Amino acid sequence: MSAPLETVWILGDQINRSIASLRDRSPGDCRILFVTSEAKLASKRWHRQRRHLVLSAMAHFAAELRAEGFEVDERSAPTLGAGLRAHVDEFEVETVVAMSPMSWDGEAMLERLGVSTVANNQFLCSADEFNEWVSPRKSFKMEDFYRWQRTRLDIMMEPDGKPVGGKWNFDHENREPPPKDGRAWPEITEFELDEIDVAIIDDASGDLWGDEPRGVWPVTRAQALQRLDEFIDHALSPFGAHEDAMLGAEWKLAHSVLSSSMNIGLLHPGEVAEAAAEAFREGNAPINSVEGFVRQVIGWREYVWGLYWYWLPDYRDMNALSADRPVPPAFTGEAETAMACVSSVIDHLETNGYTHHIERLMVLGNLALTAGVNPQAMMDWMWASFVDGAEWVMVPNVIGMALHADGGMMATKPYASGGAYINKMSDRCKGCKYDPKKRTGENACPFTSLYWDFLARNEDALKGNHRMGQQLAGMRRLKDLEATRERASEVLAALDAGTL
Repeated sequence: MSAPLETVWILGDQINRSIASLRDRSPGDCRILFVTSEAKLASKRWHRQRRHLVLSAMAHFAAELRAEGFEVDERSAPTLGAGLRAHVDEFEVETVVAMSPMSWDGEAMLERLGVSTVANNQFLCSADEFNEWVSPRKSFKMEDFYRWQRTRLDIMMEPDGKPVGGKWNFDHENREPPPKDGRAWPEITEFELDEIDVAIIDDASGDLWGDEPRGVWPVTRAQALQRLDEFIDHALSPFGAHEDAMLGAEWKLAHSVLSSSMNIGLLHPGEVAEAAAEAFREGNAPINSVEGFVRQVIGWREYVWGLYWYWLPDYRDMNALSADRPVPPAFTGEAETAMACVSSVIDHLETNGYTHHIERLMVLGNLALTAGVNPQAMMDWMWASFVDGAEWVMVPNVIGMALHADGGMMATKPYASGGAYINKMSDRCKGCKYDPKKRTGENACPFTSLYWDFLARNEDALKGNHRMGQQLAGMRRLKDLEATRERASEVLAALDAGTL
């Protein structure tokens, strides 16, 4: 009698034939398990496109493995653990192996369930390697990590160890405001929905929000590779200069929109960064665009991944500024808003399940920070609302970068600003009900009023930060600070009520 087949359990963000638990496997030497957790689906108010992306990618990958000859067990269960136990009982499995998951709780769950794990290979820098890099340092920052990554991975480096182009960073060339020439931005393919997609859409239930899926987001590796090729061929070159710009009528500009594919495993960051570097070597994209994109992929993304594992579990519960307001109804789609920038960003999110990084940080994050929105509530909302959402992504980006809830562990100062920044980097302020130059009065920009109120409200917490000295001094010099704070109180009340 032959021994029972070993089971390889594939989680929903491990959708790639080359994952560590599967790359050396062949049909006949193991059985594949996919489990959909009913509790997970019911745990949040998911964006429809976020829910569809994960379930469709899992189902398509299962079909591909089945076509390759693997025996595949797809099942839905009350919880992931219940699904595993039912699988083990049905097939009399003795050994279950999985690649280490991308969440702290997932790691603990697999250990609790007795699942053997192999190291995760979906990143260029493992948690252990990140810890080794951090350990000798009294302080650390992303720029240092990025340079270390560039050097050790030999990406865009000269033989003498210096960066290509003579500089590590071309940020100063990548901060241009929106162009005024009405240019056309690179288009992307919307993939045809197949029977699997349609079945998942038809089966959707519960408290969902956002537009129905229409094929924007790749759910197979073939689609993800096509999206990567489109970016390299058409969008990488114009990407850099306006990567921080915001346009109401254009939801992605020249951004790659590859994050969802990398975050669920369809693409590996190494192949993405190499494709960009190759475009530069061939003279098909300028260095500022390529360097800026590579920095996002091997620098920022991997830095966030490392910090997640380095600082959890306590980090995700931090709330250094004691922020306690709810996520605004204007964010959740439960109320409209006259703030043109917020309305535009939420429209992008509702339509596509996505906004680019500056819209996230300087509109959604900035308003949540200056209004005092609870960081855990904001993190959960963003996790459920963005197609590329995951806990490892949202914890450092929201707790640390956007809401300064870690007291400055990640960012050296709060990313708070008034309406002037949005006015400079977007086309939304013209024609808006609110004036970004005003901090008092009924038509004062909420961002501007809240900015000064934020500084006054948190002066004690921020006064020890040397990078905040100039801003706090400016706040103390305001002759109309009391009136500004009264206006801010009105803004906060209207924001909570959904009437702003």
